Amino acid sequence: MPTYVRTDKCDGCKGQDKTACMYICPHDLMKLDKDGSFTGHAMKAFNQEPDQCWECYSCVKICPQQAIECRHYADVVPLGASVQPLRGSDSIMWTIKFRNGNMKRFKFPIRTTPEGSIQPYANKPEASLDEITDHSTLFTKGTHAGDMSQFAAS
Repeated sequence: MPTYVRTDKCDGCKGQDKTACMYICPHDLMKLDKDGSFTGHAMKAFNQEPDQCWECYSCVKICPQQAIECRHYADVVPLGASVQPLRGSDSIMWTIKFRNGNMKRFKFPIRTTPEGSIQPYANKPEASLDEITDHSTLFTKGTHAGDMSQFAAS
């Protein structure tokens, strides 16, 4: 279900050029309504294409005001219940409120590696194109290589 912004909580990330939800959204759906012409609420973020939401919860987790919520599925959160994340500097805490009033909290560590510092190919050997093209099990090097008779003439 798509995310939505609670305008009573959103502060537009204090008027910065780009809000936290705009920065984190992988599909660029979040937008800041600076003058209130889109939503009627000036300096509030909003999801400009709810039907395109990936439901990744990135904006929900990063919002410093906890102003973004997601309409949850009935099998995950029955009617009347809610799930809300709270992101800290080293962990994220999920608060689950059940219909009967019970509340549970789950705390998980988050990655603390600075953005852009990961080197996924460190300590890996350099790829050699010669080794790849000389391999006999590849489609283009096996029984089909050079034999075009099996393909229909166009």
